[in-house]
Amino acid sequence: MKKVNGTIEAKGLSIRATLSGDGIDYISLTDIAKYKSDNPSIVINNWMRLRNTVEYLGVWEQLHNPNFILAQLDHFRSEAGENSFTLPPQKWIKETNAVGITSKSGRNGGTYAHSDIAFKFAAWISPEFELYIIKDYQRLKQAESDHLSLDWSARREIAKTNYRIHTDAIKEHLVDEKLPARYINSTYANEADIINVALFGMTAKEWRDQNPAAKGNIRDTADLGQLIVLSNLETLNAEFIKNSISQSDRLQRLREAAISQLKSVTAAASTERLAQRFDKK
Repeated sequence: MKKVNGTIEAKGLSIRATLSGDGIDYISLTDIAKYKSDNPSIVINNWMRLRNTVEYLGVWEQLHNPNFILAQLDHFRSEAGENSFTLPPQKWIKETNAVGITSKSGRNGGTYAHSDIAFKFAAWISPEFELYIIKDYQRLKQAESDHLSLDWSARREIAKTNYRIHTDAIKEHLVDEKLPARYINSTYANEADIINVALFGMTAKEWRDQNPAAKGNIRDTADLGQLIVLSNLETLNAEFIKNSISQSDRLQRLREAAISQLKSVTAAASTERLAQRFDKK
């Protein structure tokens, strides 16, 4: 499932979040902790060492993580509350194989946690702050949902329009209506695979053989950039068909066009992301 980076705004703080369409969202504990201190790692460590926190994290992992090391939880639980007990996130992750909390170093690193855990942490810092986080998190999730809906609508309209252009050209120049239906359908399928090979490097059947458990077809896996190129290739192929260009020559030209256009689409997307990054500064 594709992940999207976003920002939750709460009480003057920007809190990084990684959203996923399947609801597995992670929120930066490091950013949340800045509400309480300029040294967020200390705040996180103080919360992690509490018995209630260890209990909560242990239950969460047992519900969501089949590879969680339960024996190590018992060890931490027995030590929690003692003055000498410390439990940095890295230690918890390493020794229990936890997935609810992640920690990475670097400029854009920090400690992240599943939204269930992040809200629990925020409530410990300040119930009021937690409510502000939840409110803007909901706004962010709605924006993500709207984006996905618009993305899906755009895909549908692009596919529908160019599919018609492509099939009309096939019908007018390649199909003999006197032939049995199975031969006519085969012609359409072959031309669809010309596009598939040019863009994806394989036919629909070859993709299905490689992905027997996958839902949908090869085109369902395409991202928006690939779908843009796909629609362009269908229009190109329609023109090639009208000009009586052989199938082998069409495939070669379509492949060259696909490579060139994918580079352009990728470069444009990178430029847009860079521009958005500067706009936020």
